[in-house]
Amino acid sequence: MSTSIAHALRRVVRDDSGNAIVEFVYLAILLMIPLVYLLLTVFRIQGAAYAVSGAAREAGRVYVASDPAEGAPVRAVAAASLVMSDGGFKLDPDQLEFICSADPCRTPGATIAVDIDYAVGLPFLPRLLGDDAPAAIRVRGRHLEVVDRFRDSR
Repeated sequence: MSTSIAHALRRVVRDDSGNAIVEFVYLAILLMIPLVYLLLTVFRIQGAAYAVSGAAREAGRVYVASDPAEGAPVRAVAAASLVMSDGGFKLDPDQLEFICSADPCRTPGATIAVDIDYAVGLPFLPRLLGDDAPAAIRVRGRHLEVVDRFRDSR
């Protein structure tokens, strides 16, 4: 009997049933956390790229269509900020630049370039790393808008 009890105890101690599940869960967690972080980062950057592109386009359209006496640059910045906030981003007016091809800016047939340079913060990245790791990725958008030939150049 003692040999059969010792044999049964050895079989129970060597039994690997259930270990595969533990190993699978451990490896899945190790692989899924970086994958989910990568996906979140890519989605955030892509969303910012769409928002910056749309904001530059709308700012250019508003700038050309607004009456300069009513503050075309102010309206254009407001339009760009609205588009960026729809995407969940906050636009600082310093990140928006208007470049005119003629003087005055709204000369018929002239082009107005709207440039937006936006820094997208990486999700969950600790700011404790300082300058060793980039905490943001720069996204740039540019839109060229042509002033209507038949528009008053005021």
